Amino acid sequence: MVRTERLELRLDEGLAERIDAWMKETGTSSRSEAVRQLVDIGLGSMTGKSIHLTDGDKLNFMMLYDIMKHLGIKGDTDGEFVAESIYGGHYWAPVWEMNGLFHKHADRPADVSLVVDVLDMWDFVEARIEKATPEEAERLKAANYDFLPKFSGFDGNNETSLMSIARFLVEKMDRFSRFQGRDFNSHTPTAGRYGRMARLFEATMRPRLGFGREISIDQIIELLKLDR
Repeated sequence: MVRTERLELRLDEGLAERIDAWMKETGTSSRSEAVRQLVDIGLGSMTGKSIHLTDGDKLNFMMLYDIMKHLGIKGDTDGEFVAESIYGGHYWAPVWEMNGLFHKHADRPADVSLVVDVLDMWDFVEARIEKATPEEAERLKAANYDFLPKFSGFDGNNETSLMSIARFLVEKMDRFSRFQGRDFNSHTPTAGRYGRMARLFEATMRPRLGFGREISIDQIIELLKLDR
């Protein structure tokens, strides 16, 4: 016999009415059973183990599926499989079969901001380096282990979310076109030092750049001191 635990739960009037309406729609026998089912549905959805479809969702899908069949359209999604999952109530099945679609990952806004700031900084830096004189290039190499500075991406093992955001911005959204064709995998952590560089850049240099104004070699060297 499954062990149960009694929990006290207080609901406001609006939420109680919504639960009662859901009970009528589903034929659930009691509020306690309705709450158990709703908690199970919610946990399943949040953990990625199942999906929950409203009656409207089901109707919309089936209408679209009928249109696709009528027109003979074949897409990447197996419509017949999804339809059978809906008819059978097997809401876990699409999650198992299409785990690339039903996942719970979402980019953190802070990560997006970091990547955008880093790409913006390196866009200015690399644009200026392209115009560097031989003497300026030697100064930059001396400040950067005998190599000209270049955006190397983020670590594919430890900074995968940052690497994915950078790749999406450049390759799918056509932003920061300078970095098209880059691997974006630095094979070593860079977020910490790139973050320090970007914060200094944004605070003291970026407000004065743009509209034909470029970052200076001295400013680049100042940033490189943080890349250690």
